[in-house]
Amino acid sequence: MKVFCGRANPTTGSVEWLEEDEHYDYHQEIARSSYADMLHDKDRNVKYYQGIRAAVSRVKNRGQKAVVLDIGTGTGLLSMMAVTAGADFCYAIEVFKPMADAAVKIVKKNGFSDKIKVINKHSTEVTAGPDGDIPCRANILVTELFDTELIGEGALPSYEHAHRHLVQENCEAVPHRATVYAQLVESKRMWSWNKLFPVRVQTSLGEQIIIPPSELERCPGAPSVYDIQLNQVSLTDFTVLSEVLPMFSVDFSKQVSSSAACYSRQFEPLASGQAQVVLSWWDIEMDPEGKIKCTMAPFWAHSDPKGLQWRDHWMQCVYFLPQEEPVVRGTAHCLVAHHDDYCVWYSLQKTSPEENGRVHQMRPVCDCQAHLLWNRPRFGEINDQDRTDRYAQALRTVLTPDTVCLCVSDGSLLSVLAYHLGAQQVFTVESSAASHKLMKKIFKANHLEDRINIIEKRPELLTAADLEGKKVSLLLGEPFFTTSLLPWHNLYFWYVRTAVDQHLGPGAVVMPQAASLHAVVVEFRDLWRIRSPCGDCEGFDVHIMDDMIKCALDFRESKEAEPHPLWEYPCRSLSEPQRLLTFDFRQPVPQKPLHAEGSMELRRPGRSHGTVLWMEYHLTPDSTVSTGLVEPTEDKGDCCWNPHCKQAVYFLSPTLDPRVPLGSPQAVSYAVEFHPNTGDITMEFKLTDATD
Repeated sequence: MKVFCGRANPTTGSVEWLEEDEHYDYHQEIARSSYADMLHDKDRNVKYYQGIRAAVSRVKNRGQKAVVLDIGTGTGLLSMMAVTAGADFCYAIEVFKPMADAAVKIVKKNGFSDKIKVINKHSTEVTAGPDGDIPCRANILVTELFDTELIGEGALPSYEHAHRHLVQENCEAVPHRATVYAQLVESKRMWSWNKLFPVRVQTSLGEQIIIPPSELERCPGAPSVYDIQLNQVSLTDFTVLSEVLPMFSVDFSKQVSSSAACYSRQFEPLASGQAQVVLSWWDIEMDPEGKIKCTMAPFWAHSDPKGLQWRDHWMQCVYFLPQEEPVVRGTAHCLVAHHDDYCVWYSLQKTSPEENGRVHQMRPVCDCQAHLLWNRPRFGEINDQDRTDRYAQALRTVLTPDTVCLCVSDGSLLSVLAYHLGAQQVFTVESSAASHKLMKKIFKANHLEDRINIIEKRPELLTAADLEGKKVSLLLGEPFFTTSLLPWHNLYFWYVRTAVDQHLGPGAVVMPQAASLHAVVVEFRDLWRIRSPCGDCEGFDVHIMDDMIKCALDFRESKEAEPHPLWEYPCRSLSEPQRLLTFDFRQPVPQKPLHAEGSMELRRPGRSHGTVLWMEYHLTPDSTVSTGLVEPTEDKGDCCWNPHCKQAVYFLSPTLDPRVPLGSPQAVSYAVEFHPNTGDITMEFKLTDATD
C-alpha cells in the first residue's frame, strides 16, 4: 500500500502530495520524534522510576498483586521499570504500530516478555474482562500522555476512559497529580507575536503610519498555545505583574473529566502595567504525598535553577489574553484558566466568574484572518521596525516617480511601503482568498483600497490585463511564503521572477537582487540530545530504539536538514560562516544545477554537532537581510540568530554520541547542489579528520 505525503515544492510555492512507500510516514515520524529526547531526560526517568517503585510497594503492602496499565508505552521503558519494581504483570498500550513493534523487541531483549504484554491499540479502544484485551482491571495506572500544554495530546479523554473501563476505583497512579501554574506579564516582545503594531515609514512628506484594521485589534486571536524554551527569553523582555499562581490540578488516581471547565485565582498585581501575556507551565507529582516532583518551571520560578533539566519534548507555554488590559498594583483581579478536552486558554476578570455569573468557556476564535495566516514568528517579523526600516531604506534607492511595482510575498506590507515611498502604481499578488481578504482589510484601514491593486491569483498565471497593460519596473519581495518550511523554500520568488519575465520592462529592478546560502559548523549546548543515541536508559537496553532512529534517518527526507528556531537553542560556532551558493534573481532560474563543494575549517575546539544553514537576501549591493546570523560571532563563538526565522540544521551523526571519541577533526567538508527542476537543495556534510 502506498501513502501520500505532503512536501513543499519551491518551484510552485505550494505543498504537493506525493506517493511514497507505505513506511515513509512512519520513518519520518520516528526520525523527527522526541523519543531520544525523552530517553535522555534523566530527571523525568528517575522520577518516574521512583514513583513506580513507590506505587508497586503500596499495592504489595496491601497484600494485592500489582497489575499495571501503561498507556502510551513508547519504548516500553515505564513498563520495564514497573516489572523490575515488582509488578506481577503489565499491559503496555501503544497506538503507533512501529513503536509498538519496537516495544515488543525491546521488552524481549531485556527479558520481560513473560510479564509485559504490548497492545497495539488506542487506549480508548482497549477492553477489560474475560474476553477483553486485558483480563481484569489494573490497580496501577502509569502514563506519559503529556505535551507542553499538559492536555494537548488527549490526556483527559484517555484518563477518563481508563478510569471508567480499565482500572480499579482508587487505583494507584503514576504520576499521581499534575498542577498547572500561570504568571501574568507585560511584554512588548511577546505581545508582538500576537497583534499587528502600527508600522512607521519615513517619507519625503513626513512620517506615515500603517495602522492595523480594527478587526485585528478586536480579534481574540487563535487558541493555540505558543510553546517555547522560556528559559531563553531574557528577564528584560517582560515585566512580571503577578506571583506564580497555581491555576488547577488534576488527580489522576480518581475519575478524570474531559468536560470543559474554568478555574479562577484572585491576585493583586505586583506592579501596574498592561496585562498581555500569561506564561504557564506544569509539574507532576509521582506520589500522593508530593515528595517526588518533576517540574517544567523556568529558571526564575525553579527551586534549583542551576540544576535545571534541559528537555525539548516538554517546554513552557505562552498564552495571549484576548485583549491587553490595564492593571493597577494592589487592586484585586482574577486570572481565569479555561480548558476543554484538548486546549487551555486564559482570560482576566475583575471579579471571579462565580461572583458575576459570567463564565466564558468557548474557545477564542480568530475572525480577522491574520492569526490563521501568520504564525507567531511571522507576527514578530512584520512588527520588527528595524527590519521594516532596512527594506524602506533599500526601496528609496530604487524607486522613481514613474515606478510600476509588483509585490510578490504572502501577506506582506512591502506594497504599502512602496506606495508611501513614491511608486506611481503598485500591484500585489495574493494567491489565497484568506490572504486577499486580510490585505483588503489592511488597505482599507489605511485608505489605500483605491491606491494598491490586489490580484487574487497565482503569480505564474498573471496576464497583461491583470497589470492593466503596464510593464513592471520593480519586482519586489521579502521574500516570504507561508508554505516554506526550510530557508531555501522561499526561492519560489526566483521561479515567480522567471514566470513573470514577460511582464518586466526594460531595465526592470528585482529586489532582492540576489540571495545566498550560508553555513557554519556549531556545537550545541543541548539540542544535540534530540538526535543522540541513548544505549542504556536507567539500566534498560534501548539500543533497538537507537537503531530504529538511525534506520529512519537513512530515508531520503530525513537526511536533509531540519528546521529549528535557534534563538531558543544556544550554540557556539566552531568555524567561520561561509557562503555556499549564490542565486542571481536578476536572471531567470538557470537550466543547469548550481553546485558547490569545499570545506569549512574548524577554528575553535569543541564537538561539531551540526552545520547550520540559512539564507541571506541582498536587497541592493549595500543592503542585506539575514534569516540566520544577525551579528558577527563573538570571540568564544556564541551565535546570535534571527528570532523570526527557523534556521536549518544538518546534524553530523558521529558527534552526537558523547561516548564516542572523535580524534582531531580539522574541518567539515561539504557538497551542495541546487536542482532547478525541483527547487530542492541536496547536501552532504562530513567531518574531516587530521589524517584525511
